[in-house]
Amino acid sequence: MALFVIGSIAMRGAGCTYNDLVDRDIDDRVARTRSRPLPSGRVTPFQAKVFLVCQALVGFFVLIQFNLFAVLLGIASLAVVALYPFLKRFTDWPQLGLGFAFSWGALMGWAAYWGTLDAAPILLYAGSVAWTVGYDTIYAHQDREDDALVGVRSTARLFGNHTRRALVVLYGLTLLFFCLAFIATGTGATGPAWPAYAALIVGGAQMVWQIWTLDIENGEECLKLFKSNSLFGWIVFLGLLFSGLWTLSFPA
Repeated sequence: MALFVIGSIAMRGAGCTYNDLVDRDIDDRVARTRSRPLPSGRVTPFQAKVFLVCQALVGFFVLIQFNLFAVLLGIASLAVVALYPFLKRFTDWPQLGLGFAFSWGALMGWAAYWGTLDAAPILLYAGSVAWTVGYDTIYAHQDREDDALVGVRSTARLFGNHTRRALVVLYGLTLLFFCLAFIATGTGATGPAWPAYAALIVGGAQMVWQIWTLDIENGEECLKLFKSNSLFGWIVFLGLLFSGLWTLSFPA
């Protein structure tokens, strides 16, 4: 677990640094991102590249602690990470690319433990991708007008006034795929107990709240709703944690 925490922090940071390097010219033309370290000049591209290499090295040394299958799977993720920053230049679905990149850990955890992939991690990955597209669409509404001026494409611009309907589909798929992933792990000692499924119900209510209160014209509210997805993540995590404790305390 400790290795995954260290590795995920390092590689997420590396991905963000790489993204900021690629997008620094665009960020300089968007009001909200103009104050970021690179476009503002507080950090030079060379300094950012050194920082990127340091983060990547930490991630690499964590990765090689796992089995060969997990190592190869981790290396494969680099192609997705490398492509993501360029997607906003030629597709309306850059959030989908972000979902593919950010959700890779759902595959890595299973691969590191079992040395293979199965239906459960793939379903968990699919749910995580749908979730990411949903919450990052909300986030992208902050920059919708500036993005239109500089030619940046996004699902926020694509969905527009239909964003609520899109979120119903995306968040619905998230809950469906997560539930199917739980079922795919089996029952009894091998699968989640009732707290995991209860967490999906509570988490689903939180998602309904997001959709209900969404105002795509209010950037501050969009940022607040985007950040609220950490609560959904904690709900699901705690549901799985208590599920494990329940299974240990009351074995089938």
